[in-house]
Amino acid sequence: MKLLLYGAGAVGLGLASCLLKNGQKVDLIGRGETVAALQHNGLQRTGLFGDCTAAPESFGAFTSLSELPETQYDFILVCTKSFDTRTSAEQIAAIPFLKNASTPIVLCQNGWGNAEIFAEQFPTSRIKSGRVITGFRRPQKYQVDITVHADAIHLGSLFDDDISGLEILSSAIDAGGIPCQVTPTISKDLWAKLLYNCMLNGLSTVFDVPYGLLGESPHTRELMETIAHEVFAVMTAAGNATHWSSAEDYIDTFYKHQLPPTYNHEPSMLQDIRAGKRTEIDALNGAVVQLGQQHSIPTPANTTLTRMIQFMESNIKPT
Repeated sequence: MKLLLYGAGAVGLGLASCLLKNGQKVDLIGRGETVAALQHNGLQRTGLFGDCTAAPESFGAFTSLSELPETQYDFILVCTKSFDTRTSAEQIAAIPFLKNASTPIVLCQNGWGNAEIFAEQFPTSRIKSGRVITGFRRPQKYQVDITVHADAIHLGSLFDDDISGLEILSSAIDAGGIPCQVTPTISKDLWAKLLYNCMLNGLSTVFDVPYGLLGESPHTRELMETIAHEVFAVMTAAGNATHWSSAEDYIDTFYKHQLPPTYNHEPSMLQDIRAGKRTEIDALNGAVVQLGQQHSIPTPANTTLTRMIQFMESNIKPT
């Protein structure tokens, strides 16, 4: 297969490492410093699923889609931050051989609402979604470290039932080291991930602590549980569902099974604030707030947390 990965951050490099290890042909689109580092050093992966290296000449690295030679890709994987989703969709759509192809576009991003943005530019039959709850860290521009793994990567569609074509991509990622599978319930998976991220990421960032400490205090437990109840109310009002029938059922699973394995994990949101970068709060708690407004569901806890993170972003000093 030949694959285009749009976004060479931690997630993009993590997925690329699997595909390259499995012998697939990969082109990466990234920022200038990242592309230069990849072209000089190759791609290195460390962490939970073992070390592996791809030589610089074994893959393509470009700073712009306009640099790509016209070719037929089997898949396009979008691995950008959620706040870059609209720009990503517009830039891919601006390249005729990418716009006019039938290539599936797999969105491997955080949050809710990314697929709807891509649907403004592409037929929904081309748009697929990936749920990634593996923790990636990028110590160097050319290196990705896998620090946490909660479950297999899931691939599916929010718009139709035709997901059989994703099996070849799933098998390639899985064979490259990270468990991956195709599922007909990707919407439920994405809402489960949204619940988890909304409960933890913002609070971890505000208090500058790893996930586990939030579960030890009755004060932060109450906040997390209130956030979960609001997310469930909004999700239900919007006509969606997840794998648990109530917020209480999810919260029980959260404390017993999801939080303990990620006790020491720090979210990318906290890392972004420390690095003086924009966060994905608008696609997480902010998306819950927006959907709540559309369906007349109050979301005071999610709104407050969103505003707090937005305040932290507004005080980032330009470098």
